[in-house]
Amino acid sequence: MSIFEVIEQRRSVFPNQFNNKPIEKAELDKILASANWAPNHKHTEPWRFKVVQGNAKLKLAQHLVVKQTQLDSKMSSFKQKKITSKFEQAHTVIAICIKRHSRILPEWEEVAAVAMAVQNMWLACTELNIGSYWSSPSLITLVDDFFNLEDGESCLGFFYMGKFDMKIDEGKRKSSIDDKVEYFTE
Repeated sequence: MSIFEVIEQRRSVFPNQFNNKPIEKAELDKILASANWAPNHKHTEPWRFKVVQGNAKLKLAQHLVVKQTQLDSKMSSFKQKKITSKFEQAHTVIAICIKRHSRILPEWEEVAAVAMAVQNMWLACTELNIGSYWSSPSLITLVDDFFNLEDGESCLGFFYMGKFDMKIDEGKRKSSIDDKVEYFTE
């Protein structure tokens, strides 16, 4: 597949679409290595990833449910199950974190670098026929103590990953690129 085909075929594949086939360590290593090649200003490499698999996924889900229940004592059992099921259905969950190194760079540049690292992971997953999806729920503010995040480090979301069997829908855009580009030549 060419890079252009991979870009056009990248899709969100959600945890309820995953099957039970494992992601091999070699595949995961390739995906994470691709993230490390994202562009970043002043070579800060602000991306940090916390890979959660096996029983640790359920511990993280339970941690989130307990913390959220402490904030919202009326949290429904439906919402608790919804939180937990994503972690149960995914083979691997990666906490997408950012480590700010320099107050000289604007925060948006560091966030953009992390987003590019995640896009590289997403494209690598597409090439390897691994489903993935980035979610940034409000719950990400509750993980600092679970992961023992360092000063200047924070979580930007979860990247859920798993193998899948079904055919992915064809991509679509609301309008062509021609509607979004202006050329200035003189």
